[in-house]
Amino acid sequence: MTFTRRHALFLGTGAVAAAWLGGPLAALAQSVDTAKLADSGSDLEEMALGAADAPVTVIEYASMTCGHCANFHAATYPALKAKYIDTGKVRFVLREFPLDPLAAAAFMLARCAPGGKYFETVDLFFERQRDWTQTNDPLGEMLKLAKQAGFTQEQFEGCLTNQQLLDGINAVKDKGETEFGVNSTPTFFINGETLRGAQGIEAFEQRIDPLLEG
Repeated sequence: MTFTRRHALFLGTGAVAAAWLGGPLAALAQSVDTAKLADSGSDLEEMALGAADAPVTVIEYASMTCGHCANFHAATYPALKAKYIDTGKVRFVLREFPLDPLAAAAFMLARCAPGGKYFETVDLFFERQRDWTQTNDPLGEMLKLAKQAGFTQEQFEGCLTNQQLLDGINAVKDKGETEFGVNSTPTFFINGETLRGAQGIEAFEQRIDPLLEG
């Protein structure tokens, strides 16, 4: 796929690049007020699975180019979903924290996915992460995956040049970094308590089960 000036919107120029290259990191936080955490910092729809009234909310800040995030979604997330999300015990929220322009582009495509298939598209890009992150033609490889998700090339181009969408994703990242102390991915908040890294299901059980018992 040929690079054009239109793609500069998400390939790291101006304010877009500053979103992940500039500014001091916020101090680490062990917990965050859940009322404040409920505001993502963006007008974009919150991407969530599970019962809205679940007793536990798990928020993940992830980057689509993060290998640890891909490992979590391959190794731990299926068990978390089966045991807690699908049973109404956990509301799971995925928030965008792109560490580079390609990650931002992948999240944009997930939000543009035909049929509202956000999580399915996220899963696809995580599963095939090496294909589009370790290549000399990342846009071409991303287009191949997008077509698998139902995109036309026109939809693909239109999505990746949507400045309003990109601004919304960057707003989520900026608030996570400046107000909630997110400085690496994946970072999780379990009813406001911080859990960092691609943890196994046992780490989630240790945090979630007491909250369910309480």
